Amino acid sequence: MTSPKITVNGDRLWQSLMDLAEIGAYDDERTGLRGVNRLALTDADAAGRRRVVAWMKEAGLAVRIDQMGNIYGRREGTDPTAAPVLTGSHIDSVATAGAFDGCLGVLGGIEVVRTLNERGITTRRPIEVGIFTEEEGVRFGTDMLGSAVAAGRLTPEYAHALTDRDGHTLGGELIRTGFAGPTDVRLAPPHAYVECHIEQGPVLAENDVPVGVVTGVQGISWQEITIHGRAAHAGTTPTHLRADAGLAAAQIIVHLRSLVDSGAYGDLRATVGHLIVHPDLTNIVPARAEMTVDLRNPDDAQMARAEEALAAFLRDLENSRPGLSLTTRRMAKTAYVPFDDSVQKVIAQAADDHALEHISLLSGAGHDAQEIAALCPTAMIFVRGEYDGISHNPREYSTPEACAHGVDVLATALLRLADQD
Repeated sequence: MTSPKITVNGDRLWQSLMDLAEIGAYDDERTGLRGVNRLALTDADAAGRRRVVAWMKEAGLAVRIDQMGNIYGRREGTDPTAAPVLTGSHIDSVATAGAFDGCLGVLGGIEVVRTLNERGITTRRPIEVGIFTEEEGVRFGTDMLGSAVAAGRLTPEYAHALTDRDGHTLGGELIRTGFAGPTDVRLAPPHAYVECHIEQGPVLAENDVPVGVVTGVQGISWQEITIHGRAAHAGTTPTHLRADAGLAAAQIIVHLRSLVDSGAYGDLRATVGHLIVHPDLTNIVPARAEMTVDLRNPDDAQMARAEEALAAFLRDLENSRPGLSLTTRRMAKTAYVPFDDSVQKVIAQAADDHALEHISLLSGAGHDAQEIAALCPTAMIFVRGEYDGISHNPREYSTPEACAHGVDVLATALLRLADQD
């Protein structure tokens, strides 16, 4: 017998989102809006974690923290031997965030538990709500870090040794903030994992539907390129005698766009999100440039071809410019991850039962779900965003109704998965 559909308290969910958004809040000069800056394991992130842990405990969840600072709140089922159904996301942010990215999945999971409690609904399997550490990868340079270690793709030793730009290690910051937990970080395989997240794109709005059933996550490649040139006087050094690191960085950016525009590498996307030159003075030719390259592709073979094309260009650039040398460092690499068909069907049926139109779509952004997919059947629910789905920006916005619809689907899907044999 199929478990019934359930509807959450949308007003309470919205209030939780707005309350959490006040932790790490700042006034954004560019947009004139209130934004969120809650980088992983900063004081703001620690304060946000403490607030959410308090909400978990108020909802009756038993809380545990692992050696990566991942947090899990557990609602027991009637069968103590059954593997749990896991949901969750992250609450760390980029430096210019809105209120929804990651947070909707965590707070939505807590709202599901509140609703089950209020209705006196028991489940066969336990339900757990997770908060994963450093999903964004902004501070320590590797995205989906907590979930990657929990799933076994990365080791805790590797993760703990990562440093931010000020030289602070992740392991040290876990201790400093009080989130170096005692629990083994390797996660026992759940029965299933469902993550609810804002879309962070325009597809749902373009199709005028409220819910997306996510089929998978495209491949992601991050690397850091350092260009070593030679500092020189801007007025006295002839152009042909310069080893200009800034010019080389510009040429790399232009070449990346040409790779995308060529169409030869499938649905490739390329972004240089960080670029800085040294000594960063008006009248000095840059001696060094540091930049990051973010490549995305839903086809692993096409991604590999694009990476090789970039590497070949870097070799040619170095060889053709006397005085230039380039080094690269891999920051992160994840392959295309398809999601489980059976979990997608549970999500789609839940949306149908709530009379919510939905479409299937691939995620362009990385999510903790792609890591947990290595452990158990996994899929995601996307919630429609406004303003072309803009994200990583204070203009990021999903309506209270859209958030409630997405978590209604999450609640019904979790209930049905938690009642499976």
